[in-house]
Amino acid sequence: MIRAEVVQDTIIVWDIEDGRELYREGFYGKPLGIPKPKTADFDAPLILDIIEAVYLAEKGRIEVYRDGRRLSLEELMEYAEENYERFRERYLVYRDLRERGFTVTPGIKFGSDFAVYKLGPGLEHAPFIVQVKTPSENISALEIVRSGRLATTVRKHFTIAVADSSSGKVKYLLFEWWRA
Repeated sequence: MIRAEVVQDTIIVWDIEDGRELYREGFYGKPLGIPKPKTADFDAPLILDIIEAVYLAEKGRIEVYRDGRRLSLEELMEYAEENYERFRERYLVYRDLRERGFTVTPGIKFGSDFAVYKLGPGLEHAPFIVQVKTPSENISALEIVRSGRLATTVRKHFTIAVADSSSGKVKYLLFEWWRA
């Protein structure tokens, strides 16, 4: 079992071989100090996003420790809910996309919740950016146009994921833009 540790608000896999294994397995995390690794042959600890850590813990790939004590999955999820805005909805989408075989990374630089890859970072540019919404949230035409224009500028498909935490289901709306 791979050991990860909560340090302040970050989750770190200190063992370099374990970090390489996770990165090789599904492009999980980012090696410390290496923003765009070309391969998994890095010599640095691996920094996991909290949503990745929960997913890997749920899959039985990692154990997360805090102050020397192993956190249960429930405790880790509570920690995530306290430290990650709209965690439940975002996690539903993250898990659904991972289960469908996609690589999912934070999408903040694209103004979205996630950047989604068919193959993985370094192998292709992310073809999709995903914004997570709930069934009760409204979305304005202006927000759709703004997000669509941004997606087009960075050559991505804008996708809205509607996460229903009561049913556990996710629906996707993919927008394509064309010139009239």
